[in-house]
Amino acid sequence: MSTRSGKTAVVTGASSGIGRASAEALARAGYTVFGTSRSKSGNGPTQVTMLTCDVTDGESVSDLVSTVLAQTGRIDLLVNNAGVGLLGGAEESSVAQVQALFDVNLFGVMRMTNAVLPAMRRRGEGRIINIGSILGLVPAPYSAHYSAVKHALEGYSESLDHEVRAFNIRVSVIEPAFVRTVFDQNGIEPDSLLQEYDQARTGLKALLADVMPKADRPEVVADAVVKAATDARPRRRYTAGKAARQVSLLRRFAPAEMFDKTLRKQFRLPV
Repeated sequence: MSTRSGKTAVVTGASSGIGRASAEALARAGYTVFGTSRSKSGNGPTQVTMLTCDVTDGESVSDLVSTVLAQTGRIDLLVNNAGVGLLGGAEESSVAQVQALFDVNLFGVMRMTNAVLPAMRRRGEGRIINIGSILGLVPAPYSAHYSAVKHALEGYSESLDHEVRAFNIRVSVIEPAFVRTVFDQNGIEPDSLLQEYDQARTGLKALLADVMPKADRPEVVADAVVKAATDARPRRRYTAGKAARQVSLLRRFAPAEMFDKTLRKQFRLPV
């Protein structure tokens, strides 16, 4: 059991999966941790105070930040983890559905970030950690919209890091690959399913059924979160897990044609 560091962390989407593991890991590292979920949960993370917050609602976000500051007087770390998934053919989703995806996964991050930055600037220090995805580096078939939002998160985070470094605030992105959570089960299904993609959909489900039992545990991502939170010189990007590191290296060093064939083969597409 570590002693309290005196620092306060807020973790969104902390009721399960990566968010829960990250909140518990930060508590063990000495942070006073507040986790959020959209609705009250009776089985929250250990040593974490759970509060309700809808990251798509500006008033809800403002109320959350005010509550934490009233209790602790500070927010040293924000982990933007709340998000939803969307897998399917790009043309199977309406623009309205994609806007809803961005509202949670990107604009929710922006709402939370804008809400905590004034307190961080006043203290002259802070860390913001955004849970991205290896799909923010390597787009994959049937994840066009999810890849798009994670690419946008990468760009937003890097630009923001440049801007707030003058206030001793740093921004990092965590890039996991497949993680053993219920995330894929709780994702949004395309709202305009087309029979032309039925075969691909079956193949994608078979791929997930094959890889998910062997995927990284959420604790692997949580370890990367703690490292980004505590590194004396934090990096902008942290890959989380062996698969994510391998994909990142292949993307950087493998010939484009070879990488393309490897990716299509994994997704059981004709090469």
